[in-house]
Amino acid sequence: MTHRIETSMRAIPLFKGLGDSVRAALGGIARLRSFSKAEAIFAEGEPGHGFFVVVEGRVKIYKLSDDGKEQILHIFGAGEPFGEVPVFTGRHFPAHAMALETTCSLYFPQKEFVGLISAHPDVALNMMAVLSHRLHIFTDLIENLSLKEVPGRLAAFLMYQCAASAGAGTIRLDISRAQLASILGTIPETLSRIMARMAQAGFIALHGTRDIEILDRRALKTLARPGGKLL
Repeated sequence: MTHRIETSMRAIPLFKGLGDSVRAALGGIARLRSFSKAEAIFAEGEPGHGFFVVVEGRVKIYKLSDDGKEQILHIFGAGEPFGEVPVFTGRHFPAHAMALETTCSLYFPQKEFVGLISAHPDVALNMMAVLSHRLHIFTDLIENLSLKEVPGRLAAFLMYQCAASAGAGTIRLDISRAQLASILGTIPETLSRIMARMAQAGFIALHGTRDIEILDRRALKTLARPGGKLL
């Protein structure tokens, strides 16, 4: 198990650039934890005594409204940390986490991790970079949900996916349309209608339920701006 932890840590961006001795110290406090598909990892309001890093699989972070409506905040895959906020704030988990598929993760207890940071500030710098990127993502999410209509949110999502895939002409969704609808703050039926309208307008071409070909990047970019309209 120790060898698997060490091997897993070498592929995690959070620990990139750290010396062998620091990685060994991190490996000494890490624990492997596995979760089945649809298994709850933690719930909003539970005390956060540590954080996780995905080794294999995917995890969704989400909020629930009083009437049970789900809003997905993020979906994390291999190499990405989650649940790290309570480590530094000493508060409870601010959202729910659930495994979308069979998932293996590394778990780092709060007390031991904070003590290690004190001895190795370079770990803290890496964590700050991750948290800064996370803040940027959530800032975009808030802007999308508050300032844009659903077509603009979808256009922004597609443009982001294009950038993440080095400008690839076709995007393959690794989540279901229902999950994408939750991320965009809408329902699957509305999302399907908007996708169909975008296809009719020549912005995109739909190939099955997973592949979306980008035909007009300029039009999508304009639509993704606050106030953008799909006519």
